[in-house]
Amino acid sequence: MKQIVKSPIKIKKMKLLRFGRDFKPDQEVILRDYLAIERTRLANERTLLSYIRSSLYLLLGGIAFFQLKEFSNFEYLAILSLVFSAIFFVIGIYRFTLLKKSLKKLYYRTEEKENNTED
Repeated sequence: MKQIVKSPIKIKKMKLLRFGRDFKPDQEVILRDYLAIERTRLANERTLLSYIRSSLYLLLGGIAFFQLKEFSNFEYLAILSLVFSAIFFVIGIYRFTLLKKSLKKLYYRTEEKENNTED
């Protein structure tokens, strides 16, 4: 007979990652951290531009599908493409502003800490 052995390892529940959570530094922010914030800001702008580019491609694709008169079955695909174009644009703007606000809070929080330590 086989015995079933229970594992002594307890599995912890994974914490769900919250979108747009704020980072709170626990130490003084140094030059390396400021440069990392700047890199993140620039990456955020590149991501916004890629969302806009994808949105424009979907918009152009939707318009092109509407221009095909011989293929009436593509009308649904054209509408779907236009809807996804708008969704991509809105998501891109939303994520950009969310991260921008988060970075601004982090930057101002570190500035306030430096000003308080200088006094």
